[in-house]
Parts: sequence; C-alpha cells; structure tokens
Amino acid sequence: MSLDAAIAGSQRSERAGARDVYRHPKETLQFFDLTPTQTVLEIAPGGGWYTDILAPYLRDSGHLYEAQYLSTSAELAAEDRETDANYRRKLANAPALYGNTVVGTLRAGQFEGFDAHEQFDRVFTFRNIHNWIKDGQIDANLRAFYGALKHGGELGVEEHRAKPGTTLQQMIDSGYVTEAFVIEHAQAAGFVLVARSEINANPKDTKDYPHGVWSLPPTYEGGNVDRARYAAIGESDRMTLKFVKP
Repeated sequence: MSLDAAIAGSQRSERAGARDVYRHPKETLQFFDLTPTQTVLEIAPGGGWYTDILAPYLRDSGHLYEAQYLSTSAELAAEDRETDANYRRKLANAPALYGNTVVGTLRAGQFEGFDAHEQFDRVFTFRNIHNWIKDGQIDANLRAFYGALKHGGELGVEEHRAKPGTTLQQMIDSGYVTEAFVIEHAQAAGFVLVARSEINANPKDTKDYPHGVWSLPPTYEGGNVDRARYAAIGESDRMTLKFVKP
C-alpha cells in the first residue's frame, strides 16, 4: 500500500484526518525516510493516530512494533495502563488491519513484549519527550532507542518546541521543550543529528498560555475560555528532528 493510500484509508477517523493540516503525516514520514519494507518501532502511540497510517503501510512488506510507555510514577502508570488497554482493544478489534502489529511496553528504559536489541530500521516518537522529562526517564529512554536500532538506523522525533533559553522547569510545566535540550540528550545517548525540518512549525504559536501547550487544540484544557483564539492558532509549533545510530 502506498503512503498516500494509508493516509486516505477508511481506517482513519474523520477527526484524525482533520489534524493532518497540523501534523503533516506524509511529509513527516518521508522526512524520516520511511519505506514499506522497514522494521519500525513507534514509541508511546497513545490512541494510535500514527498507528492507523503505519500499520497498513507496513503490513505487506515491513514490520510494525509498538511500545506503549508506562510511567515509573504509580499515579501516572495507572493512566498509562488504561491507555495501553484501550489501544490493544482497538487493535484486537480489527485483525485484518492490525493483526501483524506487535505490541509491547517501555518502562524505565526497558522494553518488554519483544526483542528490542538492534532490531529496528526506524524508531519514531511523536510529542512524547516532555512527558519523559517530567518522569525523569528521558535519558534512559533515549539509550533504549539507541540499543533498539540497527547501526545506520534512524530515530525520528517530533516534539512541541520551546523558545531557546526555556528552563527545565518551564519545559515540564508548559510541555514545550527546546531543540537544544533534545539534541544534547540524544547526542549523549550516542545519536548523531542528521537533519531538522520545519514541516511541523507553527509561527502563530506564542507558547505563553495558562495551560501550556494543552491550551491549544486538540486538548483545549481551558475549556471555552479563549477557545476561538486557540483554534485560530492551531496545534503547537513543533520541532522535527532526524538522528542516526552510527
């Protein structure tokens, strides 16, 4: 199946497709050098927004693995396990589409549910880095991604982008992370930065909202307060970074 066909497929909800204008899945995956014969690991797929594209695209000639993230915090882990259960239920209900997808977990830098040692051509993670910083697991996770990739394999990262000079606590509170932080920590794990893209940039995003990035769509954490203003801004300004394992 072509990438265009996977993105246009009926397995994707109308609500999911409406976000393409902000998330640019085709351009993003092309930037990450995705091909249909690769073995791909997506980290923390959540409800499966990207899974709905990757699963049909890779089903015939490639392999898709998914690792739901489980927090080291007992309180957050309960939410993570609920997300994981809902996700697995979704996949089980459509075996023709998702039957070849292998699902495991990532916790404290350790994968469970599949062999992750130098198995993957690509590791992708979309809008998750801020959660791992808050959880104190960013470095353990990046080392895990490095270990999971084949030599020459690539790590693709999309993340809410903070203004340069944003402090660590501000990143945790707002959900926006500086590019410098991500690059520094990825390099410390052994990765080499290959390229940056402005595919997911949004110059309308001023990054100074009462509820951080969650003020914006699709979350609208402030409810109806300034909702029209946030809708006009759209989803967050995001970095899109490509790293390689030498």
